[in-house]
Amino acid sequence: MAHRRALVAVSAVQLAAGLGGQVVALRRRRAYDTPFMGGSPDAVGRDSLVLGTALSAPVTMLIAQAWGTARLAGGPDERARAVLLALSTVMVPGYLLERLCRARLTPGGADAVETPLVATGLAGAVAMALLARPGQPAAVRP
Repeated sequence: MAHRRALVAVSAVQLAAGLGGQVVALRRRRAYDTPFMGGSPDAVGRDSLVLGTALSAPVTMLIAQAWGTARLAGGPDERARAVLLALSTVMVPGYLLERLCRARLTPGGADAVETPLVATGLAGAVAMALLARPGQPAAVRP
């Protein structure tokens, strides 16, 4: 039970960082920029739905995370745990591949608003991935 609660709490904090990142990225027009592809500041709003922003996962992932967190908060749920594991497993490399996120985690690139969002989001994604692994005590069972 305590393990499930920890996963719910970590996911909620990570989700808050993702939502905050979404708002800041939209206001500051921070388009996603990875080694494989990048967005345009003019299309941040549209891209945020499916591709994400420089500071957050896509809205579709945030909705799935909110669903999984709420379901797991209500009680043991294998499907919700699996969703949170899948999302966090994608988020960790997503944060690390994002050029602005890497810059915000360096001393020379720190920003009073963006750095805490990135650090919290990345740390939360790592913790979610660890807590949501199959076979964790009480993650699924009552």
